[in-house]
Amino acid sequence: MIFITGFYSCDKVEDEYMFDDSIDESWESIADQTSEKLISEFWNEQGYFNYGSNGSDNGFQYWPNAHAMDVVIDTYLRTNDNKYSAYFDPWFEGVKAKNGGNYYNEFYDDMQWNALTFLRLYEITKEQKYMEAVEILWEDIKMGWNEQYAGGGLAWKKDQPYSKNACSNGPASILAARLYQLTSEQEYLDWALKIYAWQKDNLYDRATGAVYDNIDGRTSVVSTVALTYNQGTFLGTAVELFRITADPVYLNDAQKIASYTITKCIDASNNILRDEGNGDGALFKGIFIRYFVDYLALEGINSLYRTKFENFLINNGKVAWNRGNDHNVLLFGKSWSEVPVGNTQLTAQSSAAMLFEGLVRHSKY
Repeated sequence: MIFITGFYSCDKVEDEYMFDDSIDESWESIADQTSEKLISEFWNEQGYFNYGSNGSDNGFQYWPNAHAMDVVIDTYLRTNDNKYSAYFDPWFEGVKAKNGGNYYNEFYDDMQWNALTFLRLYEITKEQKYMEAVEILWEDIKMGWNEQYAGGGLAWKKDQPYSKNACSNGPASILAARLYQLTSEQEYLDWALKIYAWQKDNLYDRATGAVYDNIDGRTSVVSTVALTYNQGTFLGTAVELFRITADPVYLNDAQKIASYTITKCIDASNNILRDEGNGDGALFKGIFIRYFVDYLALEGINSLYRTKFENFLINNGKVAWNRGNDHNVLLFGKSWSEVPVGNTQLTAQSSAAMLFEGLVRHSKY
């Protein structure tokens, strides 16, 4: 479930501009510290990650839990330490228990995020229960597609079939593409291509690379707000479809989406991804980084763009580590250039952990 509270500075900066902050520690050491802090501050013994603020909110919300578990998965894959895989089953069962005994949700995007995390758990463990949960959710997610409004697209919410959002189409097409790569079942690829094509026709500016937030199918009015979350998931699908098809159209799309994001969706004073608010918004930057790093793993990226993109990624890490946290506390807020005041939210800590885990992955490509 996404709440959008505002729009932020979209100024362009020089491509080569980076701060000269030095980092004395390795990205791996920084990722260790940040991800461990996520677990120590937010893991609830009932089997889920607390939603809200560390130490003051033991509530539950469905979709941030998927991203927090993705960080645990990242850390396990990086370290091969079974202390991290020990969280897999308790989390899988804990989320179900807190969600009323099933994995369904009224928001299609929320289900997509959990399905993507379940799929990663299946890939690691090969335990069928994770794939079964993915398949259950996928069957429900498909029901969100309707052509009565906006000629197609997946709805954002079950009681709003007319609201077609980037946040409910981007993750779904990533999920379908990854299911195809695991199973070779053509139906999944057909869905990935169909969703991507609809989003490209309705929520994408082909001239600039902006991914628009939503279209109201009752009025055909498009909200042209461009959020890092939506930029990241559309980028992620372009990456998956390029891997599957080798069609350079997807690589070109990816370059344009990435270029728009790092020049328009930024805090120009620091040349980093901008602050997009508390709560759900604090997750957005980390989501973009996850798929941005996947993109940088591809071969065939124009060398000048690659240099610009890699510099931007590294600069985000340097600013976030040096300016965005108190090293004695190791907690991050909604801005990566400001030390948080008061408690830290799960969404903000997860986002920062995704940044540093992503930097480690990128350094190994």
